[in-house]
Amino acid sequence: MLSRTFFISVSLLLASLITLQAHATTFKIASVAPDGSMWMTLMKQGAKKIASETGDRVKFKFYPGGVMGSQETVIKKMRIRQLHGAGFTSGVLGSFYPDSQIYSLPLTYKSLDEIDYVRKHMDEKIIKGLDEAGIVILGISEGGMVYPMSDQPVNRIEEFSQRKVWSPTNNKNVELTLQAIDVAPVPLPISDVLVGLQTGLIDTFASSPSAAIALQWHTEIKYITDIPLMYFYSVLALDRDAFNKLSDGDKKIVRRIMTETFSRIDENSRKDNIEALQALQSQGIEILQPDNEVLQQWYHKGDNATQLIFNEGSLSQESVDTLLSLLDQYRNQQAKLQQFYVGN
Repeated sequence: MLSRTFFISVSLLLASLITLQAHATTFKIASVAPDGSMWMTLMKQGAKKIASETGDRVKFKFYPGGVMGSQETVIKKMRIRQLHGAGFTSGVLGSFYPDSQIYSLPLTYKSLDEIDYVRKHMDEKIIKGLDEAGIVILGISEGGMVYPMSDQPVNRIEEFSQRKVWSPTNNKNVELTLQAIDVAPVPLPISDVLVGLQTGLIDTFASSPSAAIALQWHTEIKYITDIPLMYFYSVLALDRDAFNKLSDGDKKIVRRIMTETFSRIDENSRKDNIEALQALQSQGIEILQPDNEVLQQWYHKGDNATQLIFNEGSLSQESVDTLLSLLDQYRNQQAKLQQFYVGN
């Protein structure tokens, strides 16, 4: 005859299993990144590790390749709880927290080292601002500098303004930047850009080399103009209410593993862009090098665009001042180092 102790043990075991099942969470995550891309591969590896360390209490189900629709559509699905989060490019985050667009000031950076210095001081500000808007950021990764890409040579600003130029939908800063250089953009969601290029609706876009290849946009271009228009980044974003349903212990596990994952993504993204640019050149795409006079014209228009963005209230004075101050700090440090080495 089975003992009372046995029944108590079985009951406790069943109760614990039911409790674990009740607290199990599967985050449904959309992304425009294609399946098999570096971004998706590393994200899945991170998700697998999270599931292992939480005993399957926390899982991630990914919907890559834009199958859940445009980023704007994904935001709507998050609001009605059809999705819990997404891998977003930085442009769409302005609808939650306008100052998340601070890194995309046009024609602002002279080197990737400057971006690294700025990000080291400002990433946390962006993460905090988005959290206060209801979005938990589990990681920020470099997207890269974006360059004009076209089926016809684009060198001077007047040539750029004559093209049918793509603009991401609902990205105010890009719209204002294009307005400042006399371009009437064609707004499209990222998921529609390839079709737009194939049908002739657009013939010019700005992208990082790796994104152009990953999204197959490079198949419709012949030229890249070596003018880094602006910088963009990507994030893994979760609805804060959904994330807060996790236990404190599981939150720590998710944050730790995703921080490690995004550190790898961030590092690999820069390498991917360097390799992607070389791959584009090997496929016969020509890199146009504007002369100094043309570059100065572009940078002058960039200053106009920055002023226009600020006048429109798209960014706060505090964020703009902080970024410009950080750039001044970095450049002054580099100038002193250069003088030191010259003097010795």
